[in-house]
Amino acid sequence: MMEEILAILLAVAIAAAIYYLMKKSLTLVINAIAGLITLWLLNAFDVLAWFGAPDVQINLVTVLVCALGGLPGAMIVVLLHLFGITL
Repeated sequence: MMEEILAILLAVAIAAAIYYLMKKSLTLVINAIAGLITLWLLNAFDVLAWFGAPDVQINLVTVLVCALGGLPGAMIVVLLHLFGITL
C-alpha cells in the first residue's frame, strides 16, 4: 500500500515538473522569437541608418544572444552596435 502511494506522489511530482518546464520554455521561445524578429525588422527597414550606423549583422553570436535574452537581448545587441562594439 505504501509503495503505491509513493508511486502516485512521484508521478504527480514528475507531471508538475514537466508542466512547469513546458510553461517556462514556451515563454522563452516566444521571447526569443520576438528578439530575432526585432533584429530582422531593424535591418529590413534600415532603422539604424537614421543613426548613421550600418545594419546589425545577424550571425551565430547575435542569434544566441537574442535566443537567450529575447527582446532585451536584441536591444543590448543594438546598443552595443551603436556604440561600435560588434559581436
